[in-house]
Amino acid sequence: MRRSFRFLYDCSWTQKGWYFALRALCYGLLAYLVVPILAIIPLSFKDGQVLIYPIHRFTLHWYYLLFSSDTWMRAIHNSFIIAPSAMVLATTLGTLCALGMNRTSFFGKKLLTALMLAPIVTPVVVVGLAMYLFDLRYGFAGTYIGIIIAHAVLGAPLVLITVSATLQGLDPSLPEASLGLGAGHVETFFRITLPLILPGILSGALFAFTTSFDEVIVTLFLASPVQTTIPVEMYTGLRNSISPTIVALATLLIIFTTCMMFFIQLLRYVLGSSNIGAITVRVD
Repeated sequence: MRRSFRFLYDCSWTQKGWYFALRALCYGLLAYLVVPILAIIPLSFKDGQVLIYPIHRFTLHWYYLLFSSDTWMRAIHNSFIIAPSAMVLATTLGTLCALGMNRTSFFGKKLLTALMLAPIVTPVVVVGLAMYLFDLRYGFAGTYIGIIIAHAVLGAPLVLITVSATLQGLDPSLPEASLGLGAGHVETFFRITLPLILPGILSGALFAFTTSFDEVIVTLFLASPVQTTIPVEMYTGLRNSISPTIVALATLLIIFTTCMMFFIQLLRYVLGSSNIGAITVRVD
């Protein structure tokens, strides 16, 4: 903040105007994106079926219905089984692919990279149909394994992108110095490379988790009635009738996502500030 004010002291009035205009635009866009999301939180405490303002009475009745409903609790249980499992699988595959693609150069590397990133640009309906045919052929249809594999396919390219970007900023002399000092490749990876790229891995894992947690179309193709997830139940509920129970669940998801993002950012800051210094001292 102090550096920003010192910078403004040396700027002309035109530069100051552009600076504050850009800041106002950024804050305006942020408010445009966040305020509609935050507006539904008070409605989850509204005593009434109609989701409109003003609110005259507050109640926790919709939260009670949420946690006492077998349908919603089954969906929550399924989501917290599928999303973490898909996150682990996608993070492992994406990290290994990023390491392999970063350290080697071969004919067709760009084509292979494009194929790995294809699930991002391919329409979700096409991916869902393809995964359904795959699961049907190999006996994974209507199983948790089939859904987890499909969600991991969607999340792995995001991990590949974030880890590859982190590897681009990795100083190659650090692993080389570790190998030159007598450490093996496995020890070098776990003591040098992994701590340095861990912030990128955590970011990719977060993207993979949210991708799996929010996926609707692919899950509709693959899930049986007892394997529906939170987004599928919310989609079904919105098609039939908008219940305040959905708003209560949406409020909990907003709180959960916000806490998870703050935790990941804090963890990235701690790891990025402590491990790099420790690794540099160890190598020197």
